[in-house]
Amino acid sequence: MTKFKTADLCDEHYGRLQISKTIFYSYGKRPRFSGKIETVKVFEDNVLFLEALKSVSPGSIVVVDGEGSRNCALMGDRLAGIAASRGLAGVIINGCVRDSADLAHIDIGIFAIGTSPLRSNKAGKGERNGTLNFGGVTWKPGDYVYADEDGVIVSRDSLV
Repeated sequence: MTKFKTADLCDEHYGRLQISKTIFYSYGKRPRFSGKIETVKVFEDNVLFLEALKSVSPGSIVVVDGEGSRNCALMGDRLAGIAASRGLAGVIINGCVRDSADLAHIDIGIFAIGTSPLRSNKAGKGERNGTLNFGGVTWKPGDYVYADEDGVIVSRDSLV
């Protein structure tokens, strides 16, 4: 669903929202996306992120807490292609991506804090489906996230 603006949702539902303080940049073809949250927490390792992309429900948004690391990328064109082919609405990464020129042509929403050309580790360490805390937001699986050119907001309930 892309017929929303986070600014309008904030005007209508301010007391019911969390507003991310993290500055994200848009890398995917979709600059605006929304859906139910699925979570992954990793540090410089994207194995569990890949597993989530292969198993979450279409229309979901995978929120990845990479602890803000800029040392390596957690997503590149291969993982973005998997996410798009499975019909995910998007991904939000508290970490970096790579292959940014290619990501711009993949039909999915991708927000991240920056880029790094280095790939991540492959040890499979981390956690799935837990509550995350970053950017002044508590990210819970099953809550709803709305992302656009103005920012990222989270609500317990569907707003559109």
